Amino acid sequence: MDKSTQYKIFNDPIHGFITVPKGPVLELVDHPYVQRLRRIKQMGLGYLVFPAAEHSRFSHALGAMELAQRTLNNLREKDTTISPAEYEATLIAVLLHDVGHGPLSHTLEFDLIKDFHHEKMTLAVMRHLNREMDGMLDLAIKIFTDQYPKKPFLNQLISSQLDIDRLDYLKRDSAFTNVYEGSVGIERILKTMRVHKGNIVIEKKGIYAIENYILARRLMYMQVYLHKTVLSADKLVRHIFNRVRTLIEDGKNLYHASPALQFFLEKRPSAQKGIKGEVLQKYLQLDDNDVFQSIKYWQYSSDPVLANLCKRFQSRKLFRTTFLDKKPSKKVRKKVLTKTQKVLKERGLPYDEEAANYFYSFDESYSEAYQYEKEGIWILEEKDNAVEFSKAADTKNIIALTEPVVKPYVVHLKDIEI
Repeated sequence: MDKSTQYKIFNDPIHGFITVPKGPVLELVDHPYVQRLRRIKQMGLGYLVFPAAEHSRFSHALGAMELAQRTLNNLREKDTTISPAEYEATLIAVLLHDVGHGPLSHTLEFDLIKDFHHEKMTLAVMRHLNREMDGMLDLAIKIFTDQYPKKPFLNQLISSQLDIDRLDYLKRDSAFTNVYEGSVGIERILKTMRVHKGNIVIEKKGIYAIENYILARRLMYMQVYLHKTVLSADKLVRHIFNRVRTLIEDGKNLYHASPALQFFLEKRPSAQKGIKGEVLQKYLQLDDNDVFQSIKYWQYSSDPVLANLCKRFQSRKLFRTTFLDKKPSKKVRKKVLTKTQKVLKERGLPYDEEAANYFYSFDESYSEAYQYEKEGIWILEEKDNAVEFSKAADTKNIIALTEPVVKPYVVHLKDIEI
């Protein structure tokens, strides 16, 4: 067969030409469950702060798969044995690693289904696809769930402190937000990866690229993922959905643009005992459009609280986020409630405590750039010896980056001084 016919080419602004092998991998790329990721924003509500951050989970999935392909090729060049079946299964696992994400990625992850994490849904979707494709995903599922002890490094490419997922989204999100402090030297990292005693390690010459990668993670969380306006937008959308659910429980009829979204708002199923067939099928009908269309309709609701919240979102009149020096006391919480009620009363909106709770929120942001105590990044030094990264590099710099950053904050009306 002519080699040019064995692949389909996608042109990606981050990695250049992406080659997708024809066969099961391309079949999955074209599958409706994967195509659905085109309609889910990679950065959720980040576009409200960074106007160009409109890229999708689909482009990230393709990008991660391309990096997996390059990594596997590099490892083969370093005499790591990877069979054609293992190669294909790893590409499939990476391609599908985010297929379980719901609308706006992480924003509503815990609001639609109780006891839920998107990886539970990803595994449920993979198993469903496996039945549909007569067991062709058996090995991919084993690798994805770390049930392939023969070659643990394949799972480490999908889920670890230095996985393909992170390498792609840091580079991609950095580019689309124009926050270049988050840019990562991907090629250097991939070229210095190798397998040592069954695990992924980095050759010593790649140590500074790893330090840059960890620093980039810290900076992206501080400047992008936990940006104060992103936090505010997330809270607003969650308040909208909490209000809708309360109205439904009170017997109010609301127009829903999406029957699938209505299913989750009315029933709010639990994933504690697994994900049942009806939940899976309804979930796979959801994307960002369901949320945006519903909010567009709800701004005309007869409920003044819901209408106000939705109009705020539609016109980007968001709440303000104020970071606090310490966890808020009861006195601070009471002060914010009282001030919120005063503003709502002046505007002719319901101002009882229940209504006021939709217009402010206390929380804390959390980020951790590198968890070396749980699962580290290993550097291959002389004499065939692998050393955990913080011991191989300038310890002071790395230890500082491993400290979790916890920042209490309050999201509130802009009329209020905290």
